Amino acid sequence: MADEDAGAPAEAQDEKLTSRAAEFGELTDEAQGPGLSLDLVLDISMPVTVELGRTSMPVRELLQLRTGSVVELDKMAGDPIDLYVRDVRFARGEVVVVDNNFGMRVTEIIHPQHRIKELGKARSEG
Repeated sequence: MADEDAGAPAEAQDEKLTSRAAEFGELTDEAQGPGLSLDLVLDISMPVTVELGRTSMPVRELLQLRTGSVVELDKMAGDPIDLYVRDVRFARGEVVVVDNNFGMRVTEIIHPQHRIKELGKARSEG
């Protein structure tokens, strides 16, 4: 009987496959079963960047940079600075000094819808 199936067309041997959309429950802080707790990701380290501003320079100017050179950025003193998480703007704030180190006081959290738009834009440019 196995020999009879061996001669049958490949389409006849395959079973019909069906698919359906996946359904996921809402994530919460409370454990509701295996894999559904946010506690699983709370200790994951994420790259965070605080950006004072940006500029563009020709290679000639880059090669002329020395100790004491000043690089002018695209933001004015006192303008909000941006906090990025994995290259997506997450918050805005102001520069502060804490124990002789620079820091950032968060003044605005970027709305999740705007973060999603920026993520899509960053991926299409990259």
